[in-house]
Amino acid sequence: MSTTKTAVVTGASSGIGAATARRLAAEGLHVLCAARRLDRLTALAQEIGGTAVECDVTSPESVAGLVEAVGGRLDVLVNNAGGAFGVDRVEDADMADWERMYAINVTGSARVIQGLLPALERAEGTIMVVTSTAAEYPYPGGAGYCGAKAAERNIAGALRLELGGRPVRVLEICPGMVRTEEFSLVRLRGDRSAAADVYAGVSEPLLAEDIADAIAWAVTRPPHVNIDRMIIRPRAQVNNFTVHRDQSERG
Repeated sequence: MSTTKTAVVTGASSGIGAATARRLAAEGLHVLCAARRLDRLTALAQEIGGTAVECDVTSPESVAGLVEAVGGRLDVLVNNAGGAFGVDRVEDADMADWERMYAINVTGSARVIQGLLPALERAEGTIMVVTSTAAEYPYPGGAGYCGAKAAERNIAGALRLELGGRPVRVLEICPGMVRTEEFSLVRLRGDRSAAADVYAGVSEPLLAEDIADAIAWAVTRPPHVNIDRMIIRPRAQVNNFTVHRDQSERG
């Protein structure tokens, strides 16, 4: 029987997920890279010596396929699949966007945990839930996403209580401003100028690799050490509302 530890990273086709898959592979884990875009996953899996698994967390059948691919044991689950859609105020919000955010961030997250929990328990494994500083405080235009991430946080919190005394750790990481190739672009419906403005004047926003490094550190602590929650922001972002921007760097 192989002694190589295994990890699943959802949302692994880009951004934090792809960076985390690379970082965990560098730690010696065999990584099952799970996401909807199989072409990207295949390239990533070949790069890191992992396994590509096409998976849509909003589909019970698709998640069942991921569970089958994992098999009987799993050491680490990084529940990273998520996303934000739109920046509309409550009075103008498109409820289809909200439903999509809840389907991915909330029920999708719970569905993956539910399916993989038996394998994690057999391996005395670790669940890392990637939420957001959006779970900390609401902000104008963020009600749907903040609500979804707060709900995901409470899944992690309730699960930790429910699993007390059983050999599974439940961790949470809450990234703040992270510049990735897709997050803001998707949220702002493909508007590249608006997406660039999110980071305007911020010389050093976090990168996906910064979050991946923190995730790898947390999940590789000794088994008795539980990092309940880690909030990670760039130095320039002191809270959800206040970001230092160098005016000379603005376009």
